[in-house]
Amino acid sequence: MKTRSIILTLLLPALLLAASCTQEKKSQILPAISGKAGEVEIVSSKAVWESEAGNAVRTVLQAEYPYTPQKESKYRIYNVPPEGFVNVFRLHRNILYLHIADTCTQKLAISKNVWAEPQTMITVYAPDEASAAELILKQDAKICETFEDAERERVIYNARKFENASLADAVRSQFGGSPFFPSSYTMKKRTDDFVWISYETTYTTQGIFIYRFPYKGVEQFTAEALVAKRNEVMKENVPGSLDGSYMITNPVIKPGYYQKNYKGRDFTEIRSLWETQNDYMGGPFISDAFRSSDGKDVIVIEGFVYAPKYDKRDYLRQVEALIYSWH
Repeated sequence: MKTRSIILTLLLPALLLAASCTQEKKSQILPAISGKAGEVEIVSSKAVWESEAGNAVRTVLQAEYPYTPQKESKYRIYNVPPEGFVNVFRLHRNILYLHIADTCTQKLAISKNVWAEPQTMITVYAPDEASAAELILKQDAKICETFEDAERERVIYNARKFENASLADAVRSQFGGSPFFPSSYTMKKRTDDFVWISYETTYTTQGIFIYRFPYKGVEQFTAEALVAKRNEVMKENVPGSLDGSYMITNPVIKPGYYQKNYKGRDFTEIRSLWETQNDYMGGPFISDAFRSSDGKDVIVIEGFVYAPKYDKRDYLRQVEALIYSWH
C-alpha cells in the first residue's frame, strides 16, 4: 500500500495537467464545483499534513480574518490524502495540492477549472517538507489572494447572472456606475447623494451604502477624513432601532487603510467595525472611496453586515465582492 500511495502521489499532478490540457482541447462541459464558500481542500499525505509543510498551510490559511467582531480564520481547511482524491473531492471549489518528491523543483503553480467550474487549484511543488513550508510562507500573500479572488469572482458571477437590473440602473443614473446587485436586494433609502440597498432575512442584514460629496483635494482620502465623513453621513441617514440612535464607526479600533487597484480601478479602502450610538447593534464593514469619472465628486461604496447569531466572514466576503463589481 505504501508503494501504491507513493506512485499515486507522483502521478496525480501529471494527471491533473493532462486533464487540464484535454479539457482545453475538447472544450468539454465540466460539472459544477462542490464545497462551501471560504473552504479550501488540502491534498497531501498524512505525513506531509503533520509536518512543517502542513503547519505552514495552517499558518497561512487559518490566520485571523481581519476586522470581524469575534475571531474567525481566513478559511476553513481540511485534508484529503492523494489516494482519496477522487470523485467529489476533485470537484472542490478551492484546492491546495502539496506535491513533494525529491525530483521536484520548488515552485507554485495555479490552475483553473481542472475538474470542475469555476475551480481554482494551487499546486506546491517541493523536494521535501521543509522547502515546501518555506515556499508556502514566502508566497502566503499570493496563495490567499488567489483564493480570495476566486471566491470574489464566484459571487460577482452569480450576482450578474441573477441581477436586479432596475436597481443597478437607478444607482448608475445617480452615481455614474453601479455594482451588480442580486435579485434579493432592494432599495431601502434614496436621497440626492445617498442610497441604501439591503438584503434582509430574519437574523441577518447585508447592506450597501453609496454616497458622494464634492472633491476638494487628496486630503479627503486620508483615513481620518474618510471616517469623519462616514460618521457624518451615517448619523444623517442610518438610524438605529431606538430613538436617537444611529450608526457610527467604532471609535476605539484603528481602521485598516489600504490603497488598492482592482481591474484597473484605483480606490482607497477602509475596513473596520460599525456600531450604533445609543444602541447595541454592530458588525464589520468595508468601504471603498474613489473619484467620480468627471473628477467632481468623491464616491464611497460600502458593504456592511449585521448577523448577531452567526460568524460574519462569509457574509462580509459577499458584500465585498458586490462593491468590487462596480462598473
